[in-house]
Amino acid sequence: MKTCPSCEKGELIGVDNIIIEIENYVFVVKGERCIKCNEEFPFENETQRAIESSKKLGVWPEPLKLYRQLTKSGRGLIFRVPIDLERQLNLKEGEEIAVSKIGNKILVEPININQK
Repeated sequence: MKTCPSCEKGELIGVDNIIIEIENYVFVVKGERCIKCNEEFPFENETQRAIESSKKLGVWPEPLKLYRQLTKSGRGLIFRVPIDLERQLNLKEGEEIAVSKIGNKILVEPININQK
């Protein structure tokens, strides 16, 4: 009997219906689930299979890090969005964006009209 590493009380049972969602694609994989807390533990080879499939579909979120210089404009700073990101995100001039501070990082997100 394998004990759940999360709750340390339940027993892990084998299952074949763990759902992994990647960029709105759903993958069903095998693994183990705790009978007490329902925590799921997909098998490593199953997780890798889902990742490889999502890469083939072009939906695996590859990390992207770009380096840009900030430019002064009035009393604020601006940065340019590269054309490849502009096209991928279907950004248009005058479109609204949301800017958030998370720790020491800046998150810039296009605002979906349906979210307003």
